[in-house]
Amino acid sequence: MSTRARTYEAQVLRREQLSDHFVRVVLGGEGLGGFVSTGIPDEWVGLVVPGQFQSRYYTVRGWDGAELTLDIVVHEVGLVTEWARLEGESIVGQTVTVTEPKGSFALPAEAGWLLLVGDLTALPAIARIAESTTLPTRLWVEAPDRVEEYLPAGTDVRWSRPPGDGASSLAAVVEGIDWPAGDGYFWMAGESSQMRAIRKHLMREVKLPSTAYDVMGYWRGGALRQPRAVDPGPIYRAGKAAGKSDEEIWADYDQAAGHQAEEQQ
Repeated sequence: MSTRARTYEAQVLRREQLSDHFVRVVLGGEGLGGFVSTGIPDEWVGLVVPGQFQSRYYTVRGWDGAELTLDIVVHEVGLVTEWARLEGESIVGQTVTVTEPKGSFALPAEAGWLLLVGDLTALPAIARIAESTTLPTRLWVEAPDRVEEYLPAGTDVRWSRPPGDGASSLAAVVEGIDWPAGDGYFWMAGESSQMRAIRKHLMREVKLPSTAYDVMGYWRGGALRQPRAVDPGPIYRAGKAAGKSDEEIWADYDQAAGHQAEEQQ
């Protein structure tokens, strides 16, 4: 039996610049007719934009049965962020592919409190989780700028700035938390090495049971994003027009990138 995730073709209905770091993309159309939310507040989907054949994963910020909202953190370069940053050439009306949603947030029935920690990439999930609960909730967010308006009104949040580009210090933030009494749930997402350190802290120092926390690596630090020497867009379109599989298109791209590297030596 195939385990390949179901995919949906969707059209970009609206694009909104929420801040210097966030672009909101609202998707819709008949292709989303079979889309069903998991109901899990940190659910995510894979997104493939025009001219690409790799997916990147984004939290479902909202789904009303007809429109799917994704809030995308934008950088200078990247498979999706270069597309999402387009202003002069509007992305509205373009067709994208999304995968069926998955989520991991699992609040125990006996939980009496909720702690949410993350960086900018985790903020859409943090906001949606905070909106979904009536439990006493505290947030710690690492972001270049404070964006209180993105979170539910009255949210108890502590802000910090990242120590540098492609870096995070959330492990130190978590080590300084004054933990509430009783049973609760801790959810966190961010840079992978920070998440590994935090898992060890939760197990060895805080001694939380595995059912009381969910810690996920959303990205890897230590390497700056680099623009690609070869634009995959034309290769992708030509390959699809020729009826090639994604694996065959990848081989064409690798060959073109190899030729480019040889010419630059």
